[in-house]
Amino acid sequence: MNGYAMNSRQDDMTTGEAQGEGLVLTCVADGVMTITLNEPKTGNALDVAMTEALAAALERASGLSNVHCVLLRSSGRHFCTGGNVKDMEAGADLMQGSVEAVRERLAGSLHRITRALHALPVPSIAAVNGAAVGAGFDVALMCDLRIAAENARFAESFLRLGLVSGIGGAWFLARIVGVAKAMELTLTSEFIDARRALDAGIVSHVVADDALDAAAERLAGKIASSPSHALRMAKQLVRQSAEASLPAALEMAASMQAILLCGEEHKAAVRQFLK
Repeated sequence: MNGYAMNSRQDDMTTGEAQGEGLVLTCVADGVMTITLNEPKTGNALDVAMTEALAAALERASGLSNVHCVLLRSSGRHFCTGGNVKDMEAGADLMQGSVEAVRERLAGSLHRITRALHALPVPSIAAVNGAAVGAGFDVALMCDLRIAAENARFAESFLRLGLVSGIGGAWFLARIVGVAKAMELTLTSEFIDARRALDAGIVSHVVADDALDAAAERLAGKIASSPSHALRMAKQLVRQSAEASLPAALEMAASMQAILLCGEEHKAAVRQFLK
């Protein structure tokens, strides 16, 4: 078996089936798995329970063969306001205890979100409204694409609380905007609006507040309609090529293209194109 071949698991979620009534809602329709952060009273803050629920939903998404794109969105006024500051004050958040205990807790909780989003074999989109702050900003950065409402605002705000990004945001931010801009956003904790985020390459599109859901769904649907094996390989090729030498990137491209050219999916796509 070639290393670029795609695994296919059959534990599909039924099309149109919604799951969850609490902190995180999920639904699969037309190849898109929509994951909704659903705790608007806290601004969808990443407290212990929200972190566990989101990590579980993302881990499940990787194993569903009828999912070809993941759309991460929120209910309420904000996408995600990061850690719950009230929990921090009360000593009820993840970052309590000894240094070693906190390290282990981060690896077993928040880092599950990071690993799950980065490991998704299909493209992911964050639809951002309101605030995406701290770890909430970082979660959006972990998605492959971001689309923002006009009212969206972003901040790598950890220094305001005497912290750094413990969820891996620095790794993603520097790769998206470059080291100098990432350094500026990190060291100033500055809030930027949707238009500045667009200019910096953080988001791909900015739309009216009331058009966000429809625009994100259209984008996700367009991506999910692509031939599924080629879609997964295309994502893998772009990501790996960004950090590979040109000879290594050419080898990857040749291997993937050979697999796809010899597959039935490509032949079916050609027949459809010529109709």
